[in-house]
Amino acid sequence: MGVVALVPAAGRGERLGYGMPKALVPVGGVPLLVRAVRGLFESGRVGHVVIAAPPADVDAVHTVTAPLAPAFGAVRVLAGGAERSDSVRIALAHALREIPDTTVVLVHDAARAFTPPHVVKAVVDAVEAGHEAVVPVLPVADTVKEVDDAGVVTSTPDRARLRVVQTPQGFAAGTLRRAHESGLHATDDAGLVERLGVRVVTVPGHQDAMKITTPFDLAVAEALFVGEAR
Repeated sequence: MGVVALVPAAGRGERLGYGMPKALVPVGGVPLLVRAVRGLFESGRVGHVVIAAPPADVDAVHTVTAPLAPAFGAVRVLAGGAERSDSVRIALAHALREIPDTTVVLVHDAARAFTPPHVVKAVVDAVEAGHEAVVPVLPVADTVKEVDDAGVVTSTPDRARLRVVQTPQGFAAGTLRRAHESGLHATDDAGLVERLGVRVVTVPGHQDAMKITTPFDLAVAEALFVGEAR
């Protein structure tokens, strides 16, 4: 089966305060995007990566990711869209058009740059086993409250049934295409597929797959991961 990973990386990353696209922000001198793509390839299951970059930074993204291709697999960089979903659609259309043997599609966040390769492999394995949609998850550690518009608590969900969703999210290629052609909206690709009535299954995620969004997250990543091989 042909496995292609899409990386929507067109966000500007204002909350990090670096004055550059979030995907190019370095941790230990290595851009988040480079670490994320390397992790995808190191799973041994991904043959192609399609990156949707900020239109003004396509050349810069190509420059930092091109060295990965000879050692791991093909990397293609496209101009992304205004929203994350636009970037996924652009990258997906390219993959299905230019990589015709694509059967499994992953959607991965560059901000989850330290996702262990074994998580990527588990997602791909589950899709190849016949599941149309697969997401890595972690249990919720904190108590969660539901509130109304005034901030008053209305309920306390049972956290034993709650999960935090990570990436990469994996899909049968045709299922993800149908979801993005549906005109529906959701906060992530798995949510979009859910709205088609497709069952989404889970595999264990990992705490290292933290999403780096704020300066605090970046400081944590620097403290935890700098000096490691990845």
